Amino acid sequence: MERQTTVASRVMYTGIGLHSGRDVTIALNPAPADSGIVFVRTDLAGLPRVAAQAANVTNTMRATTLESGAAKVFTVEHLLAAFYAMAIDNCLVEISSVEPPVADGSSLPFLRLIESAGIVRQAQLRRPPIVVKETIAVRYPDKFIAILPYDGFRITFTSINPHPLLGVQFGDYEITPEVFARELAPARTIGFMHEVEALQAQGLALGGSLDNAVVYDDEKCLTPLRFPDELIRHKILDVIGDLALAGRITGHVIAVKSSHALNTALAKEIIKASM
Repeated sequence: MERQTTVASRVMYTGIGLHSGRDVTIALNPAPADSGIVFVRTDLAGLPRVAAQAANVTNTMRATTLESGAAKVFTVEHLLAAFYAMAIDNCLVEISSVEPPVADGSSLPFLRLIESAGIVRQAQLRRPPIVVKETIAVRYPDKFIAILPYDGFRITFTSINPHPLLGVQFGDYEITPEVFARELAPARTIGFMHEVEALQAQGLALGGSLDNAVVYDDEKCLTPLRFPDELIRHKILDVIGDLALAGRITGHVIAVKSSHALNTALAKEIIKASM
């Protein structure tokens, strides 16, 4: 049996929130065994906390939002994906605003942050992963996400986008720390110029820029790509971060046009099926 893990030391990162546009600092702190990943709003009276659990998801509009009492944080999926891939069980994440820094729009800065903190094994044993024993699916009219029994953790995703440079993209990855760091963590969030005005009118994408997103206009990509299929890689990254809210999982995820809403709904169904 494996031991639980936490970060070895306190590390900090400062930046701007993708949607809030607010300056924010996060600090990753060592945490006791069995505490999980917990966000602490250091800017609010009483330092309210919210655990990174599927039951605390309250909104999935363009990002995943966690909320418990006065504690609310959103766009947590990139950080949670890094925790999952690095097998971090316990961490106290101090956050000075409502949203973690977007950094470069990927998980890579968070992966490097965890590496710089170091990882320590704790005395307590890690809980066994949730083993998916039968197919669980969440379906919308034109999209779905499902998880099937599988010896490992694998994600197969098909994206269909009307933009002429995107179209149909397909990705299939066995999720290991090495694969995540090399193939998925550097993939950045995607944005479209024609959506900016509407998003900002809703209070979204206020911190977005060419420095923290892959941006397309109607005809071309305005940002040099890290991968020809960066969109699908980032979609898979999001699935990892969202499903991390269910805990560690053994299964094969198959998704078509999935979103934060479907991802987190599947996380809840996985938990329900495991009870």
